[in-house]
Amino acid sequence: QVHLVESGGGLVQAGGSLRLSCAAFGSIFSPDVMGWYRQAPGKQREFIADIPRRGSTNYADSVKGRFTISRDNAKNTVYLQMNSLKPEDTAVYYCNADGAVWGQGTLVTVSA
Repeated sequence: QVHLVESGGGLVQAGGSLRLSCAAFGSIFSPDVMGWYRQAPGKQREFIADIPRRGSTNYADSVKGRFTISRDNAKNTVYLQMNSLKPEDTAVYYCNADGAVWGQGTLVTVSA
């Protein structure tokens, strides 16, 4: 039974960068698809990006060109490199494994 732990969130100025990490623990199973979602206060959770073990990455239009998702399969870890951050990127960021397992989230706050 896999569980996910996110890290790397914090406070950053607009235009800055952060790298989020999500490690899968508790199982020898390696997820096929890992992804990132976010939820801002008062809003529904939204898709940001995902990456399969094989195949192409996918991005929401709102972050394409600014965010990059990657993974290290040997470490069962997925990353989200976030550049050119905007205040509207402020949210709790969650990783997801195979569309089913969620991490607890890590807060990203982008100040103007």
